[in-house]
Amino acid sequence: MPDRRAVLALLLAFAASPGMSPALATAEHKYGKGEYAIIQGGKAPNGKLSVAAHGEGDAGSENFRLSLMAEPAHRKLMTLPNVKEDNILDSAPDAFHAAWSADSRIVAVSFRSERHVVTLNIYDINGTRAKLLDSPDLFRDVTGRSVDSANDVQVRSSVPDFTWAAPRRFHLTEYRVLVADDAKLLDKLGPLARTLKYDGDGTMIEFSAEADGELLPDGKIRMGKPTPGKFVDSP
Repeated sequence: MPDRRAVLALLLAFAASPGMSPALATAEHKYGKGEYAIIQGGKAPNGKLSVAAHGEGDAGSENFRLSLMAEPAHRKLMTLPNVKEDNILDSAPDAFHAAWSADSRIVAVSFRSERHVVTLNIYDINGTRAKLLDSPDLFRDVTGRSVDSANDVQVRSSVPDFTWAAPRRFHLTEYRVLVADDAKLLDKLGPLARTLKYDGDGTMIEFSAEADGELLPDGKIRMGKPTPGKFVDSP
C-alpha cells in the first residue's frame, strides 16, 4: 500500500484549494505486445500467482486491465473486475499496489482512480479465479451512507491503507477530506472528524478512522468498531 502519511500531507494541501493545479503527475507506461508487467507487491507468497498490468496505446491506458497470472509460466488466468480504463488515473505497473494474505487466498489492490482518490479492491482467490468482494467502508459504517454527490458530499481526497494482521484478519485506516452541505454530518462523525478552514460553500471535513477487519468463510467482511485515526498534522 502507498505511504499514507506522505500521500495525505500532499493531498490535503490541494484538497483545500480547488483552483490549484494538480500536484501529482500521471504515471504512464507504454506496454509491449503481450507484455503483462507485475504490479508492486503483485507476486503471491506461494509463488504460483501474481497480479499484472497490461494496456495499449502510447500512454498505456487504452483497454487497460489487471490480470491474475499463473506463475512461473506468467500465463493469464483471468481479468480482475473493477479495474479498467475508465476508473484508473495511472497506467504504469508500479502505480498499482497489491497486498497478498500469507496463504495467497486474498489480495487487496489499491490504485488512483482520481488524482486525489485511491480505490481499494479486495479479491478472494479460489484456484484460478478471483472474486471481487464488497470492500469495507468505515465512513459508511459510521454514517449509514456512502460518499457520493447524491448525498450532497463531495470527495476532495480519499486514501485507504490496508495491512494484513493474519491470513484472514487485517487492519484498515481510512482518510478522507470531504465537503458536505449538511453541517450536522460532523456531529455524527464525532471524534473521527474535524473541520478544516474553507472559503467555499458547505463544510470541509477531515475524516480519519481505523478498524480491524476479518474475512468470513462466506466471503463477507466483518469490521470492528471504528476508532479515531491520525490526522495529517498529528505527531
